[in-house]
Amino acid sequence: MDNKIKRSSLLQQGARLQKVLDRRRSPIASQERVLRHLLKRAENTAFGQHYQFEAILDAEDMVAAFQERIPVFDYDTLFSEWWHRTLDGEEDVCWPGKNLYFALSSGTSGATSKYIPITSDMTRSMRSAALRMFSCLPKYQLPASLYTKGWLMVGGSASLNRLKTGAYAGDLSGINAKRPPLWIRRYFKPGTEVAQLKTWDERIKVISERAPSWDVSIITGIPSWVQLTLERIIADHKLNNIHEIWPNLRVFVTGGIAFEPYRKSFEKLLARPLIYQDSYLASEGFIAFQSRPGTHAMRLVTNNGIFFEFIPFDDDHFNEHGLPRPNAVACTLEDVELQRDYALVISTNAGAWRYLIGDTIRFTDLERNEIIITGRTKHFLSMCGEHLSVDNMNHAVQEVEEKLGIAFPEYSVGGVKVGSHFAHHWYLACNDPDVDATLLSQELDAALRNYNDDYGAERGAMLQPPLVTIVPGSAFYDWQRSLGKLNGQSKIPRVMKGEQLQQWQDFVAKSF
Repeated sequence: MDNKIKRSSLLQQGARLQKVLDRRRSPIASQERVLRHLLKRAENTAFGQHYQFEAILDAEDMVAAFQERIPVFDYDTLFSEWWHRTLDGEEDVCWPGKNLYFALSSGTSGATSKYIPITSDMTRSMRSAALRMFSCLPKYQLPASLYTKGWLMVGGSASLNRLKTGAYAGDLSGINAKRPPLWIRRYFKPGTEVAQLKTWDERIKVISERAPSWDVSIITGIPSWVQLTLERIIADHKLNNIHEIWPNLRVFVTGGIAFEPYRKSFEKLLARPLIYQDSYLASEGFIAFQSRPGTHAMRLVTNNGIFFEFIPFDDDHFNEHGLPRPNAVACTLEDVELQRDYALVISTNAGAWRYLIGDTIRFTDLERNEIIITGRTKHFLSMCGEHLSVDNMNHAVQEVEEKLGIAFPEYSVGGVKVGSHFAHHWYLACNDPDVDATLLSQELDAALRNYNDDYGAERGAMLQPPLVTIVPGSAFYDWQRSLGKLNGQSKIPRVMKGEQLQQWQDFVAKSF
């Protein structure tokens, strides 16, 4: 059978599968079924025996019993109590069998690497969700030929670290690149050979060299690293825009961080806008994806190996350090509300149980179960009650970009003392030599007041006007390179605190 027909057939099968799964049962019923399956599969693991999964399964209200018996874990607690045994090679700890892969995830630059188990069950769930996501592309009325061209995946190295137990550890994107699914393998760029190269600088060099021989129609990856890749190709081949070399480029599947702050600088690299499809693929699982045009919200994958819980992200449920209070109560999909921020808690077929993933989300459509990511539980600023989220910051930066016609491809913010008061110190990456830091402070201040009433109230009291420092466009990546984290997968922290903020400030003072 012709390969183009095979690819078209697979996508059609994925589209039919998505429709069948969506119609089969309600998301709430699907979630209860997922939890029951997870508990049954892990009933005889060390974790399942300790927390008496058998009794939970026999309870009249299984979900309530599950929440009552099992505490909410963050990474440090789950690793110290359970996952360290999995990493040491022990079998049947939190999920049946021996774990052969671990995703290394630091979340943000400078943080200690976390080892997240990746089981074969989770891998199958991720691939199923990916196929369902790509099966939504026909809704955008794209030509059939698009699916038979190159798909460039920008991510971490597929050269994984072999552990003493025989397992492997690396970036999730590198693990996926090492074993791409059969339905995409023929079209996968840059190919497994290039993906195996250890460093980002090596991979981007070869990608740029080979780019003229590819006909790329779809790109996937974290916006910042995709942008760096396109900038390198354009510079090396002296192009005006990337469409001069890839005229069929039509789709960018984004993930990892919000795309909107990058849109202005990213679209300068194009001859025409792309179709942007947002995805929420974390090291812990494929959580959501944009399933339709006309929205940036993503649909939760409620029937694919992950049970979701939601803790309201407010002062009643979380302390000033972004940790849940002892009396914090999680709700399920049945009880969530629109336009309220929640900290996401997941239980998965990789042995994560009531795991506080660290992201905050907001429901935008309850009927479709669509969400947006609003920030991180520990990446917010509330020095004196301003409760400034990453979502607020992203919107403010985007508004200032549009108003002033200036692109800021990266930024980060830290809270500082100013005498007896406080201020937010903004570091904005920009290559415009004439940019006015005072004007930027005024515009950011005005935009943040519009997006956050608490910020506006505190600006009349303890909170001083924003401090703004302009750094070169490459500054944040140079910092990552100095930390050994320039890998195509790491993310720039939008909020820096404590030792990380001091480390960044020292780097800026020394370098610029």
